[in-house]
Amino acid sequence: MTNIAFIGLGIMGSPMAVHLANAGHQVTGVNLDPERAKPLIEAGGRAAGSIAEAVKGADVVCVMVPDSPDVELVLAGPDGVFRNAQTDTLIIDFSSIRPDVTIELARQARGHGFRILDAPVSGGEAGAKNAALSIMVGGEAGDFQSAKPLFDAVGKTVVHVGASGSGQTVKAANQLIVAANIQALAEAVVFLEAYGVDTKAALEVLGGGLAGSSVLNQKKANMLSHSFEPGFRIDLHHKDMGIVTAAAREAGVAVPLGSLVAQLVASARLNGDGGLDHSALLRGVERLSGKALS
Repeated sequence: MTNIAFIGLGIMGSPMAVHLANAGHQVTGVNLDPERAKPLIEAGGRAAGSIAEAVKGADVVCVMVPDSPDVELVLAGPDGVFRNAQTDTLIIDFSSIRPDVTIELARQARGHGFRILDAPVSGGEAGAKNAALSIMVGGEAGDFQSAKPLFDAVGKTVVHVGASGSGQTVKAANQLIVAANIQALAEAVVFLEAYGVDTKAALEVLGGGLAGSSVLNQKKANMLSHSFEPGFRIDLHHKDMGIVTAAAREAGVAVPLGSLVAQLVASARLNGDGGLDHSALLRGVERLSGKALS
C-alpha cells in the first residue's frame, strides 16, 4: 500500500483517485470544492482541508489541475507541495501544461529533494472512469518504474517518452491530433445532414474503414444526439491548442492545420461554448454553414 495525496478531484481527477483507492492504496484527496471528494471517501479514501494536510506523510503526490499557473501554485506556492511534503516524495503531475513550465518545476522539485514525473493523460472522462487512459510520462526512468503500478491502476497505455517535459510535449501533439479529428468529424456530420443521409448509419460504416478513429467512436454519440455535456471542455482544449501553437513557434515548426483548428476552437469559446464538450465544435461548423445551432 502506498500513501498517496491526490490534489485536484475534478472530472478526471476524481475517478483516477477512486481507482487508486480501489487498488488498495491510502488516498487523501483535496479539492477547491470539498463536495468533489465524496466518491473518493465512498471508495475508502479520505478528504483533506488543505494541500499541507493532504501531503503530510505521503509517499506520492498526484496533481490533476487545469493549467500551468494552477500547477505552479500547487507545487511552488506558499502553501504548496514543495514547502510541506517530505523529502524524496515522488510527485506525479497528471495535468496538461506547458512543457517549459514543467521543465522549470522539475528543476525546482529536484532542488528541494523531490522526484517528479510529468504524466499528462488522454482518454477524457470515459478513459478516466474506465481506467483506460493513455499516459505519456516524462522524467527519470527509475522514477517511472517506481510509479508504474500506480499508472497501471488508472491507465491502459503507459509509456515513458523521455526526460522531464517530454510527457507534456507528447500531450500537446495528442491535443493537436484530437482537435483536428473532432473538427473533421463535425464537418462530416454537417455535410451528411445537409444531404439527408442516415447519419448514424453513415458514421457506422465510416468507422469501419480508414476514416475510423477513437475520436469517431467516442464523439459520434454526442454529435448524433446534439448533446455536449462536458467530458473535456472546449475551454481546456483552447488552452491546449495555445500550448501547441506556442511550442511549435519556439521550435520553428509549421503547424498550419493546427493553427487553423486553434482559431476554430477559440471561436467556439468566444461564442459561449467554452463550457461544453469539445465535440461541440459541431456548433461552430453549423454557425459557419448558416444552420440552426444544435
